[in-house]
Amino acid sequence: MKENEAAPGVFTKASSLYVLSGVNGVLIKFAQGITILTMAIMAVVIPYEVAGRYLLEAMPSWSGEAATFSLVWLSMMGAAIGLRKGYQISLTTVIDRLPYRAARIARGGSLCLMLALLLIMTWYGLQQTLINLSQTSPALEISMALPYAALPAGFGLMLLITIEDLAGMFLSPEDNRKTSGKEGIC
Repeated sequence: MKENEAAPGVFTKASSLYVLSGVNGVLIKFAQGITILTMAIMAVVIPYEVAGRYLLEAMPSWSGEAATFSLVWLSMMGAAIGLRKGYQISLTTVIDRLPYRAARIARGGSLCLMLALLLIMTWYGLQQTLINLSQTSPALEISMALPYAALPAGFGLMLLITIEDLAGMFLSPEDNRKTSGKEGIC
């Protein structure tokens, strides 16, 4: 066995990152499916609602809720997908001008702050989902936990992605010499 290889069945830091990356990849594929489904729902329901309002002069009562609930899921899953692909907005002017070590510290600090925020939002979203478990929506008559579940699902997925980014920053520093985004961690 080579010096830098682990024994079979033993998890190393790099293999743990590989597993987390794989899990995140599967979850992102699932999120993409939800995004496509919710976009399709909105593409059908909103024109139906407009046609009902203006052509038939009778707006369906359920369409507004269906569109709103779809938009919530679309937004949360889309935000997680965008985070994974590096589409988030960031101001890197200062970090780009810092020396490598200082840029890594700044990037690590920002990821830690992001982790804290996402952890709080995931917890709060889960609490809201549980609070609304027994409440039903007026028109669709479904549990309000369904639209609220988008919060812990989306923030939780973003939390996992941020953990992967932070772990990658420490486990493979030689690959992270570029400045920002998905081109590299620092």
